[in-house]
Amino acid sequence: MWKSLALPSGFTVDFMNMFGDGRLQEENVERELLTIGTKAELGMSKIRLTGKAKGHLSKDGTPEPVYFMQMPYIKKDNPNTVESINKLQRYSKYLRDKIDAVIFLGIGGSYLGNKVLFDILAGDFWNTDAEKRHGYPRVYFSGNNLDAVQCIEQASEIKRLAATGSSKKEQFTVMLVPISKSGTTLEPMSAFTYFYNEFAGSKTIKVEVTVVTDLCVDIKESPLLQLAEQRAWQCFDIKEGIGGRFSVFTDPGLVTLSAIGGDIEAFLCGARELDEYCKNAVSAENPALLNALLKYLVGRQGCDIEVFMGYSSKFKALGEWYVQLLAESLGKRHDRDGKLVNYGRTPVVAVGSTDMHAQTQQHQDGRRNKIIQFLEIADTGLKLKLSNPFKGNSFFESYKGLELDKALKIALAANEEALASDGRYSARYVLPRLNEYYLGQLLYFLMLSIAYEGELANVDAYDQPGVEAYKKIMKSKMW
Repeated sequence: MWKSLALPSGFTVDFMNMFGDGRLQEENVERELLTIGTKAELGMSKIRLTGKAKGHLSKDGTPEPVYFMQMPYIKKDNPNTVESINKLQRYSKYLRDKIDAVIFLGIGGSYLGNKVLFDILAGDFWNTDAEKRHGYPRVYFSGNNLDAVQCIEQASEIKRLAATGSSKKEQFTVMLVPISKSGTTLEPMSAFTYFYNEFAGSKTIKVEVTVVTDLCVDIKESPLLQLAEQRAWQCFDIKEGIGGRFSVFTDPGLVTLSAIGGDIEAFLCGARELDEYCKNAVSAENPALLNALLKYLVGRQGCDIEVFMGYSSKFKALGEWYVQLLAESLGKRHDRDGKLVNYGRTPVVAVGSTDMHAQTQQHQDGRRNKIIQFLEIADTGLKLKLSNPFKGNSFFESYKGLELDKALKIALAANEEALASDGRYSARYVLPRLNEYYLGQLLYFLMLSIAYEGELANVDAYDQPGVEAYKKIMKSKMW
């Protein structure tokens, strides 16, 4: 069994600090790999082959397929086809040529994955840097909370931009993109209603709409789809058998890549090559299986919290996306045989080095119920070396020559070493660079890891009955 794996792409996973005195023992892990690990691989093979996961039902109690492992492959009858990718590329050109601002309106998986793509590939200053945008529109997110303040402030910003003549045409053109599988999701539909009403009657703002929803649903059941048909709005599909937390590799996520001119094919290629590697590797060299197994085993030792700690400010949204992936997929009351298990870990987002000044005290000295998952970029492509602008000041003279990127790596290594010295669990993922290809590899690796762990724990990683419980109560109180 390999404690550290380097994929041909250069993406590496390091599990060295999962092993040692008071931690996992290599011979025990090897034994589990041959038993429950083999069963997990058989379960995953069945899902790949048949599109069915043991006992998985939709929220209405009927059998539902599981197709997320088809997403990276562009082929007929898959979630992504040549035609669907071409449509996204045409849409990207239209947004670049005609649209001044896009507001994505989604929640859960229809928001979190999109925000990851935007934060990592566009960044904080996209909306204020016209040169960086290369003609692509400003991008905003709403509908991810029942937040009147957020809606009003975003509408005010759009009106301000329209009033300053920041448009490509005579009118400032806004594209509203409501994303909802059912076409009825409360938060995005509320925000969509508000923004459309605010902008539709404006003399300075032109509003257009792109709908992302289930195009195969009975139109009588989807008010959003009814509007799209009546008003000839462009539509993208939310495919059957792909839950929201897995959907970033399909239309609901790829529309955001379109809006920023991202390389869709490179993003899917990264996921595809990761999938091929894991599919063909022997068990002891399958990084997704090993990642799942080690976390499953430390869970049996009482580790019920996983801290996802990326060492870059760009990784905050990624951590939030992973929170949903882990919590909804593995947080289950019963296993697939109906046994009460209350399985899962509580996910926590942390950013290095920021949260070394906030959370690390608990990680290092608090209860021994945590695994810390580090994420690092090997080469950011940017170098920032400090000089001393305060001549004669000995304190700032010591900062002279300091490279911030190198200091960040030292901070991660110090955190990792301190945890290991106290027998605490941690692992590290390292991306060679940060681009569409490697982001595709990372996101898909995390999805596969969660799916493998569902097989190991014998829980349905694709339903979310706890979410449906609160929705029913909330609906009864509101309407």
